[in-house]
Amino acid sequence: MLTDDDLVTGEAVALDLPAATVFVRLASGVLDVASTLALGAVLIFLAVVVSLRADAALQGVAVTCWIVLTFLVYPTTVETLTRGRSPGKAALGLRVVRDDGGTVTGQQSFVRALVGIVEIYVFLGSPALVSSMVSAKGKRIGDHAAGTYVVRDRAQLKLPPPTQMPPMLTRWARSADLGTPPVELVLATRQYLIRLPSLDPATRQRLGDTLATRLAPYVAPPPPPGTTSWDFLAAVLASRRERDLARLHRDETLRTRLLARR
Repeated sequence: MLTDDDLVTGEAVALDLPAATVFVRLASGVLDVASTLALGAVLIFLAVVVSLRADAALQGVAVTCWIVLTFLVYPTTVETLTRGRSPGKAALGLRVVRDDGGTVTGQQSFVRALVGIVEIYVFLGSPALVSSMVSAKGKRIGDHAAGTYVVRDRAQLKLPPPTQMPPMLTRWARSADLGTPPVELVLATRQYLIRLPSLDPATRQRLGDTLATRLAPYVAPPPPPGTTSWDFLAAVLASRRERDLARLHRDETLRTRLLARR
């Protein structure tokens, strides 16, 4: 079955998840540090037992392995396998996500853990606290490096309805060749269309023309003459969404057929 993490459509690349507050992040960080140090205590005991009668070189290797396993391997593995829900974050209803709202990757979790060794354990969390307080999304330095942020996973979201296809562009959109524009451009287009009714005519035209110019290289052929920029943007996002949903349904149907043959 498809999950919410599987359903990433042409316009829903981000869900505007509410970022966690600094104080909630601080509480979850304390729980995460406590769980990490608890594991570290067990591992250091095992390292001491193993290298008690060993020479200095082997003891150095044991200490290095302890540091890597405790502060790098453990947080990276847990965060990756739980899709951003470390023990502290799971307890307080938080989750790490990518900047585009998608599931955090193993590489991003590794970067977060690597930077966290310095900003959390070496400097006792002070850089992370300062960074979280000045960041609009409460990002610590590791989040800036990895391209992630922490959201309130239990928050009830009120998402706007999906962008509708302008009827006069339906035929053109179905035959158009759509490329893959940058995530930032798709997000900006989505936000523009959501705010469209509240924009004054001059702003609507100016922003629409700017976004349409940036999106045009990813669409061929161009829309029919006389098409407004906002109709063009809406048609592209609606078509991407329809195609992504169709692809996901095809994949699900194929998966069901393959599992039925076993």
